[in-house]
Amino acid sequence: MAIFKKINKKAKAEINTGFGVNSSSFGGRFVNKNGNANVEKVGVGFFESISWYHTMINIPRWKFFFIILLFYFIVNLVFASIYSIIGVEHLVGVTSTSSIDKFGQAFFFSVQTFTTVGYGHVSPSGFITSFVAAVEALLGLLSFAIATGLFYGRFSRPKAFLKFASNGLIAPYKEGMALMIRLAPYKNTNLMDAEAKIMLALNIEENGILVNKFYTLELEIDKINTLPLSWTLVHPITSESPLFNLTEEDYKSITGEILVFFKAFDDMFSTTVVRRTSYTFKELIFNAKFIPMFTRNNQNTKTILDIEKLSNYEKF
Repeated sequence: MAIFKKINKKAKAEINTGFGVNSSSFGGRFVNKNGNANVEKVGVGFFESISWYHTMINIPRWKFFFIILLFYFIVNLVFASIYSIIGVEHLVGVTSTSSIDKFGQAFFFSVQTFTTVGYGHVSPSGFITSFVAAVEALLGLLSFAIATGLFYGRFSRPKAFLKFASNGLIAPYKEGMALMIRLAPYKNTNLMDAEAKIMLALNIEENGILVNKFYTLELEIDKINTLPLSWTLVHPITSESPLFNLTEEDYKSITGEILVFFKAFDDMFSTTVVRRTSYTFKELIFNAKFIPMFTRNNQNTKTILDIEKLSNYEKF
């Protein structure tokens, strides 16, 4: 209750955030650092709960190629086993005598059939073997079509190539204090009409009940024409701000979170791209300022943006 009394009464809480107000039913942070909602869905089957397309589009690159290679190997291993069960004598051209060599040639025949390469050194003989080879060839065509679509989808998917600083800052600003969060593009993209929004989420006790409270934090500048360099989002902590009465000790004791929403128009993709992240109160640094991250080159002909300095700050 004492914490709730410290919240600025002039600040108006938001009720249409989508996260709900019942704090007792909510666990952990609202938004993960990667921008995804911190929600786990249950009550449906595993395969029903997963969108395989979204999963394959969003997983890391190394996982994507590992799954493709693993699927490729397992499928050919299965068909090689089928050919071995039918009998490699039905594969014309297999000359090996040992079981291992026979299985190896059946495996590579499966590879040739699955990829529709068909070198012709080994060919199926008999109805059953030919039928299995036909089924494998069809499966190969469909699999490579799907893999090609997924690869192109990952390559061409619109994405905001944007990084956020690891920590937010509570820094002296003008005659008071301000919340500062820095972001910057890190690839050769052109972001136009960039907009940002920051919300404060608090888990507090009100009338003896734990509730979630959300407040929009007004930014000094919430929209810029273009984003070629870094952008520091500044929320001045004025008498209108819900953070106005909070001290450094309060930030350490309150369960709070800063939600950051960003969107811009990418002229290369010709569409709007978005990014989200969040900072818990424990990830806010008090009495610090960001170190400048761009400067001119030695010839005074270009501006150098050092992405490695995105999260660098110094304490007062």
